[in-house]
Amino acid sequence: MWIAALSSSEVGRDRPLGVRRLNMNLVFWRDKSGRVNALLDDCPHRHAKLSLGKVINGNIQCPYHGFEFDGLGRTVKVPALGKSSEIPKYLRTISIPVYEAYGVIWLWYGSGDPSKAPRFFDDLDGLIAYSEYSEAWSVSLPRAVENQLDVFHLPFVHYNTIGRGGKTLVHGPLVKVLDDYSFIIYPFNEVDRGQKPLRSNQIDASKLRNYLWFIYPNVWENYISRNMRIIAFFAPIDSGSTRIYVRLYMRVTGARAIDRAITKLLMPFNIYVLHQDSRVVLTQSNDITHDKLIHADYPIALYRRMYLRDKELNKLLNSAVKP
Repeated sequence: MWIAALSSSEVGRDRPLGVRRLNMNLVFWRDKSGRVNALLDDCPHRHAKLSLGKVINGNIQCPYHGFEFDGLGRTVKVPALGKSSEIPKYLRTISIPVYEAYGVIWLWYGSGDPSKAPRFFDDLDGLIAYSEYSEAWSVSLPRAVENQLDVFHLPFVHYNTIGRGGKTLVHGPLVKVLDDYSFIIYPFNEVDRGQKPLRSNQIDASKLRNYLWFIYPNVWENYISRNMRIIAFFAPIDSGSTRIYVRLYMRVTGARAIDRAITKLLMPFNIYVLHQDSRVVLTQSNDITHDKLIHADYPIALYRRMYLRDKELNKLLNSAVKP
């Protein structure tokens, strides 16, 4: 399965980028065509970090002895052996399949065929102007994801921003399951006047303006209006840390440069909202098995069903530390 790992803007053309994702130290770079490649950040010769090296003719060069590797992890040059010597075939490192789309760099994990494009949101309606912010949280992937699926916390954590204070009543929530790996949440909150909360089957989604769309394993959209979206993805660093990317998409004037400038001006508000979340989420245990869920946590239960059956992702994130 494809998992969103980096923003495209993070990988330039001139130098390699070393980051930790999926409990592995990885190195990313672009080859001559601009295509992104990813290898274990580990030279098989003497285990130096490839990310400290250079990009040479579209390949990555180890800083220790100048070995050069292509995007498949094959050694294509060993300077000390000379031009006429044959390179030993065992001198190769592990490559990770990469796909770049929607301004996101995706990594493939598990078995299966990585030829299909990653899934993304098809309701952007031509929205192309956005600004982006990211930060790392010392929480597990499930904790980071579940916070965005939790409609119950809005009145309390976001009492002075996107919530309505402690008097807000949370109905449902109404959840539409699209398939085995995605669903849409229709939040419906209103001021508590003593009425009973509606069950999900009593809510008319056609009367609700916005929705939350989650695609497993780690991309999320908040549909605010036809001309505004917030999209986030949660890149797992290891079992106890996650980098959260937040994007604000807007169409105000139709001129991309101007609209992007507007999103930059508004991004501090979204960062403030994110930090309202982090203040609480960072206090949570990474162990989700002892939570006692209630009816409003149905979206979280759906996500956990997907996550707990994903043996490959759990194996990666919870394995012993890798180079």
